[in-house]
Amino acid sequence: MNRWIKFGLSLAITVGCMWWTLKGMQWEETKNALLSANWAFTLPVYLGVLGVIHIARTLRWGNLMSGLEKVPFKQLNEASAIGFMMLIILPFRLGEFARPFLIAQRSGIRRSPAMTSVVLERIIDGLIIAVLLRVLMFFVPDDAKDIGRIRIGANLMFLVFFSGFIFLLIARWKHDAVIGLMRKTLGRLAPGMTEKVVHMVDGFVGALKQLPDAKNMSMFFLWTAVYWVANGAGMAFFANGFDCSGAAGRACLPLHLDYFHGYFLLCVVIVGMMIPAAPGSAGTAQLALLIGMGVFLPQAVVNSSGVAYANVLWAVQIIQQILVGLFFLVRSHGSFRDIAGKLSEQSQGDDKPGDGDDKSLVSER
Repeated sequence: MNRWIKFGLSLAITVGCMWWTLKGMQWEETKNALLSANWAFTLPVYLGVLGVIHIARTLRWGNLMSGLEKVPFKQLNEASAIGFMMLIILPFRLGEFARPFLIAQRSGIRRSPAMTSVVLERIIDGLIIAVLLRVLMFFVPDDAKDIGRIRIGANLMFLVFFSGFIFLLIARWKHDAVIGLMRKTLGRLAPGMTEKVVHMVDGFVGALKQLPDAKNMSMFFLWTAVYWVANGAGMAFFANGFDCSGAAGRACLPLHLDYFHGYFLLCVVIVGMMIPAAPGSAGTAQLALLIGMGVFLPQAVVNSSGVAYANVLWAVQIIQQILVGLFFLVRSHGSFRDIAGKLSEQSQGDDKPGDGDDKSLVSER
């Protein structure tokens, strides 16, 4: 499918989700919720939480790649910050290649094994969120609003990531048989695409042979726990900043969420972000938040303070990641245009097997 058709479809999904988000919005109460929020305390603390989240996901990535090379924190942090910024900004999912590409410029790790570390991260995170959501749903009434849709999303998410995990384990165990089967089946229909997948599987299998030692693997899961705990707790904390404490007589419906609600919303948002959308999951993230809040809160609260919270939370997260990424991009004297161009070439198949050592995009330091 032409990538501009894909972009058009994702943009249409975003517009549809935003329309759904705003269609029942109570404009006056939403404006009052924004004006009455406890910004002076809530925003600085939440920015601190986002800082913890950034450090945790950066360090766990380093632990996961430690079997390949122990990358110094400065280089690791640069690649992580700039990579996550590009994941948000770039269309066509080009940002998925950013971190592997950037770490290859700052270390001896090739792009293919680095990409494998990102895929492994995604699979582990997907399984954690899918299992956590199913556990949390045991404590939610079966007749709660939209719980059926959420359950379907959780099941699909678990199926996708568990299937991917099992496939890659089998590929590690029976590599030649899996590759041969892929070429005999999928290879007949789409040989070019099949060879790309084979190249990715080869990279994954090679990286699995260089998994981190027990200490680094333990640290990876420790930082993963910190990452997700901070995410859920931060979402609950930020929601309670919309407490209408500064309403001063204005019509305002306060928003109150406990930590159970925060982790439930986190899981629902991650499921919603699986839907293809515009860069930054614009629209899908907000809609998923509103659906999650509708399970626990009156619709009047969801359509006022809930809408304000969903959109501000998304904006704060996006702006924080972009600013952090830009800071490290400028400090490293990198070029956004050059990096984006190289990522576009890579996504179109210009990175043939064996080009992982390419250092053509050197950051001008």
